[in-house]
Amino acid sequence: LIQREVMLKSWFEEVEKMTETIVVDATNMIVGRLASRIAKMLLEGKRVIIVNAEQAIISGNPEMVIERYRDLYEKRTRRNPRKGPFHYKRPDLFLKRRIRGMLPFKTARGKNAFRRLRVYVGTPYELQKVEKIKFDELDGTKRLKYKWITVGDLLKHFGWSGKTEWKKIIH
Repeated sequence: LIQREVMLKSWFEEVEKMTETIVVDATNMIVGRLASRIAKMLLEGKRVIIVNAEQAIISGNPEMVIERYRDLYEKRTRRNPRKGPFHYKRPDLFLKRRIRGMLPFKTARGKNAFRRLRVYVGTPYELQKVEKIKFDELDGTKRLKYKWITVGDLLKHFGWSGKTEWKKIIH
């Protein structure tokens, strides 16, 4: 039984090495369209890293978008508010939750896909020199004729401090 677990573990490590890793820059990308594209990539077995999550945009009049999310953030359970629902105030967790909503999260396939996702506020030091993918058809500044608000600006209304700097970790 132990040998079988060791064989399976080494097999999974080999499969993980073979999976393609994609780094996506979320700057000026429309959140919903970006989430659906990323969810599809994750279900295809790719590892996806998203940087600059705070610069993704939500289309619509900023006042109306803030009002819509204010209603969402005020929702709690009456019995015990500590049990949720929880709404994230950090852009990386906010975007990750939107992507999770487009995955079959309650199945093993969806959970494994969600584990292959990493989302960062800003660009980590290790990923600054890596080539990043931008989807031109999802670029909101070219596509939208009307107003929009960035995820970072939206979440500053709900308590996010707005820190985006990354420091090199020295061991």
